[in-house]
Amino acid sequence: MSASDRLDALLAARPFLRFLGVSGEVQDGIVTLRLPYAPHLVGNVMLPALHGGIIGTLMEAAALAQLSLRSDPALSFRTIDMTIDYLRPGLAKTTHARADLRKLGRRISSLQVEAWQDDPARPIADLRGHFRQTDDKPA
Repeated sequence: MSASDRLDALLAARPFLRFLGVSGEVQDGIVTLRLPYAPHLVGNVMLPALHGGIIGTLMEAAALAQLSLRSDPALSFRTIDMTIDYLRPGLAKTTHARADLRKLGRRISSLQVEAWQDDPARPIADLRGHFRQTDDKPA
């Protein structure tokens, strides 16, 4: 199964990501997820700006997708901890997230994820997280 097919299966298996309309691509082994703007994703109607939880969800999904593609398909991962820095408002636009796998350990892995809208050089949020390998079947 190709990396793109594995990513599609991973996204399709998660109802909340399907509800959000998340899609993705794999290029040179790196996962980039895309979240199209929708009015129900707005958390601050005055700007309007995306809800921070939606941005965090996209970034966590990018991290887990990157881990899944870089490891044995029979493994799954659980979040240990995440720190998210919201750098600027996520406006009413398509949002992207890309994970950088810093360390793939035997049990614990470390990733950094950036989310952006128009320009990858101007991220709207940054995530640093640690994830634990489990023997559970992927959800």
